[in-house]
Amino acid sequence: MIILFKQFVFLLNKMYLIMAKKNSIKVDKEKIVTLYTDFVLAQGKRPHSVYEFARNNNFDEVDFYKFFASFEILESQFFSDMFHYAIEMLEKSPDYKTYNAAQKMSCFYFTFFEIATANRSFVLYLLNQDQLPLRSLMKLKILRKDFLIFVKTVLETPYKIDHQKITDLQNRVVHEGAWLQFLSILKYWMEDTSVRFEKTDVFIEKSVKASFDMVYNVPIESILDFGKFIWKEKLGTFNTKG
Repeated sequence: MIILFKQFVFLLNKMYLIMAKKNSIKVDKEKIVTLYTDFVLAQGKRPHSVYEFARNNNFDEVDFYKFFASFEILESQFFSDMFHYAIEMLEKSPDYKTYNAAQKMSCFYFTFFEIATANRSFVLYLLNQDQLPLRSLMKLKILRKDFLIFVKTVLETPYKIDHQKITDLQNRVVHEGAWLQFLSILKYWMEDTSVRFEKTDVFIEKSVKASFDMVYNVPIESILDFGKFIWKEKLGTFNTKG
């Protein structure tokens, strides 16, 4: 009797799986990201498991793993996808190839943060989800790799010196400095409360000009101008709090 009951349960489960598979929908990478975004913004947390997430959205769990190994990878990949979409948009512009390095960096920042603004709620959720800043930075790991490859094609060595180790050191400093600049813009954008995030645009403009002058030209005017902008913003915030 017990054996017959177990066989009956097994057959029921098998029938359920067959019916579920017949009713399941086909999903691609973009659809999975959309479903995940909707869930976390509505619930304020991740799904308990990939299995539950797939079942509740009526698609096969295996389809999730065709694109992502975990929710953490999905989140990290989202930033990388924004980066590649920004580059794709820039490369469609015939003028972009004629720009100098400073113009290319500015255009990239403007384009990337325009895309980020279109996804602001999800981006803020991802970066504010963990209390530890280091964990948030880990979500930018894939993006950082993409970004450093990009700046290597844009930024030149500041000083031509016939010594490979010194040249390599210069390049490393310039490229890592560009990444720190990106993080500073990201932080400013996250905290920006201006209309249409116009102050972020000003921050980008002044930050890029000051950094290029500091590395390649070393005039003090743009550096002081950027410093005054930051001081004014911080002072304004302090006065508001007071």
